[in-house]
Amino acid sequence: MSLTRRDFARNSALTGAGVALAGSVGALATAPNALASAETGGAGEETAAAHGGVGYGPLLPDPKGILALPAGFSYRIITRTGETKLESGESTPSNHDGTAAFEGPRGATLLVNNHELKGPRANWKYPVPLTEGLVYDPAASGGCTVVEVRRDQVAEWVGIAGTSTNCAGGSTPWGTWLTCEETEDKAGQNGMTKDHGYVFEVDPEDRRANRDPRPVKALGRYAHEAVVVDPKRGHLYLTEDASGPNGLLYRWTPPEGFRHGRGKLRTLADDAGRLQAFKCFDSGGKFVDDLSRATKTGTVYGVDWVDVPDRDARTVPTRKQFTDGEITRARKLEGMWWGDGGAYIVSSFARAESPVQHDGQVWFYDPKRRTLTLKVLFGVNPDPAGDGAFDGPDNITVSPYGGLVIAEDGEGVQHLFGATDGGRTYPIARNDLNIGTEQEPEYSEFTGVTFSPDGSTLFANIQEPGIMVAITGPWKRQQRG
Repeated sequence: MSLTRRDFARNSALTGAGVALAGSVGALATAPNALASAETGGAGEETAAAHGGVGYGPLLPDPKGILALPAGFSYRIITRTGETKLESGESTPSNHDGTAAFEGPRGATLLVNNHELKGPRANWKYPVPLTEGLVYDPAASGGCTVVEVRRDQVAEWVGIAGTSTNCAGGSTPWGTWLTCEETEDKAGQNGMTKDHGYVFEVDPEDRRANRDPRPVKALGRYAHEAVVVDPKRGHLYLTEDASGPNGLLYRWTPPEGFRHGRGKLRTLADDAGRLQAFKCFDSGGKFVDDLSRATKTGTVYGVDWVDVPDRDARTVPTRKQFTDGEITRARKLEGMWWGDGGAYIVSSFARAESPVQHDGQVWFYDPKRRTLTLKVLFGVNPDPAGDGAFDGPDNITVSPYGGLVIAEDGEGVQHLFGATDGGRTYPIARNDLNIGTEQEPEYSEFTGVTFSPDGSTLFANIQEPGIMVAITGPWKRQQRG
């Protein structure tokens, strides 16, 4: 059913620019280099003092050259490619990406960690090992590992192998992980022996449930980034990180009578349910071709959903099966997280391939009102090498202490940073590990940001070479600022 102009006018009035949503996040606004919203009145400095007590203070350089943190905070390395080992004796795979934390047995935390490894196994020194019974395509190098963390002990094993370019993914309300392949390679391309570009379900608790991996083809084949589940309606929302043309936001509606649960997705027929792409329009009913058109926080769009003709993309990629007037596009649709009754959605940055340039957006989709509201907008960062401004948001999570925690995948310096309910931002960590040279320093992106089930530990990854860290310290409830 299409959303009428009258429906949209009523819904946008209810949502409103600057009206806080109920829950732990509410109306987010701008970052230090961002465009200001009417509610916050402008951008702030990054120190806690400048933010009126928001955040944890300035970051202190790490003598070990890995992670700068505020005073009172510390980190522990959980896994590190080339150093830590799996239960099988092989190295922890490289290129850590999306991660989620689950409550494990006897007080343990279970983390499922994606490894974004694309193409043939020979291209990588530390691919995901081909563990018997857990392999989809023996030619592919990516997959997931499961990491069990106790106070003084860490164990790691393979959750799935033989997949490709496993990126953000997402957790489910029933306690499993959906790992997403950010590729469109078919059998015969880049050395692959099977088609790729799918979503797979990984159970962190039951190793037997992961045997004989099967893609959830009902969710489509494209350059998947992240996925979230609407626990009330059963819909899945999925982002696509692609260009030429820019990617899409998708919604999958389960077939009538389907009930979610552990392992249920893999039982679906390949064409089960409906896979649709989003189409936005403004309050005047005018079609919006690309999300980069929004240049002010608080912008509200109505959303319709358009069926994908061929979800398995046998001859034409899904995003190219539409004319430009049929759907809305966005550059680098990245991380998502379900919270406050809807989905927080990241568009990491936009350059020449988009109508308007920006250095990051965070949107909130309200499924009840069928509206998409711009919560965070980063202006183009004039000095990426400087330590202060944030750009390129990627993986995100809702914080148990209020607001969001965002992993930065921009240019130059890379941070984990928070955004409060009232729109202030503050640094949490900085990657001090230089993988470049002294003359041309390079810092890998942060990925896989997620809190432990009890909220005491923030886990995150430095993607290259592949380091998972556990951050602890004097966490506190963040005021609106």
